[in-house]
Amino acid sequence: MATEFNRVALSVNAHPDDAEAWNAGVLKLLHDRGYKIVIATMTGGDLGGCNMSMEETARLRFGEAKAAAAVLDAEYYTMGGIDGSLFDSPEIRLKLISLMRKVRAGIVFTHLPNDYHPDHRATAAIVEAAAMVASLDPVPVPEKPLEVTPLLYHTSPLTLSDPLGSQLTPPHFFVDVTSAVQTKIEMLGKHQSQLDLMKHMHKIDDFFGYVLEGEYEHALDDEPVKQYEAGDTFYEPSGSVHRVARNPSAKTRTRLLAVILHARDAKGSEYDFVYVLK
Repeated sequence: MATEFNRVALSVNAHPDDAEAWNAGVLKLLHDRGYKIVIATMTGGDLGGCNMSMEETARLRFGEAKAAAAVLDAEYYTMGGIDGSLFDSPEIRLKLISLMRKVRAGIVFTHLPNDYHPDHRATAAIVEAAAMVASLDPVPVPEKPLEVTPLLYHTSPLTLSDPLGSQLTPPHFFVDVTSAVQTKIEMLGKHQSQLDLMKHMHKIDDFFGYVLEGEYEHALDDEPVKQYEAGDTFYEPSGSVHRVARNPSAKTRTRLLAVILHARDAKGSEYDFVYVLK
């Protein structure tokens, strides 16, 4: 007899807006198939604000995360870890086990263990450990153990590389979320504070790209995917959702020259940089 898993999908990520970028498409597909969706973050994203305290930032981002979760009729929880200083511990594992049991999770999504961000890596370790024992009686939390160990999936968006282009673990499979892109965009749009943060941190107004070598596929917001060749240029206006960025060839590399424009009164140096998409 096949094992029956609860039709509850729990996405556990490090920060508010991570679920939207990493696995909201899959969550939308599951939602449409009758699954209950639950989104949790290990931190409140306390460092992700402009000109406000960590407490004020956490309150703002909690509201944004709740609004994004509501797009999928989802519940939202935060585990209370400190943004930028998230570490595995027995206490935070037990807190997550309690949540897994409370919502009766059948499927759990989280970051890759070798993700570029230290908070993401810590989250992956915590989630793996919690999911492993969430069905065991001796675990000292009051909630009833899960009937079976939940299915655990590590997810990664788009290009399967870290910000510098290094290859991450090849996926076991891909999920086509084309039909869910509008939902991802809507959910990401709830996190207005993060657009403000990116402008504050990087003083970014607009972005220009030039294909130095190979081919490049690119799409913003709900626009169709466009393909560029060596010598072509492309443009990203400030505030765009960067939906697709990939090398379509499995045999040749792509090299891009990316130019970020700063505001005239921005402090700090302007810079160009080159990405290599392998």
